[in-house]
Amino acid sequence: MTALAKVPAAVTAAGGLVGGYGVARWTGKRPLGGVALAAAGAVAARQWTAKAGAGTAAALTGLYVAAFAGSHPLAKKVGAWPSVFAVAGTVALASWAVERRAA
Repeated sequence: MTALAKVPAAVTAAGGLVGGYGVARWTGKRPLGGVALAAAGAVAARQWTAKAGAGTAAALTGLYVAAFAGSHPLAKKVGAWPSVFAVAGTVALASWAVERRAA
């Protein structure tokens, strides 16, 4: 078992949303943040597929993308970091529920 296999997909996905935003903000390079976001999303999708199947992985990946997109208008209402943490928490909770049910 690899070290990555021990990291829950919920942590990978939430970390991708928070980390992607952090990289973009701190480097001033949005595409670099997008690379971090996409890489973590791809890893989480593989984890979801392995644990719960392709259909569930597709649904959770869709949620991941929707959370990223939804964080932008939400940020206008509550601020950038609160928005990112809110959507990351939502994705993490959904992922955790799926992982728990699949276990």
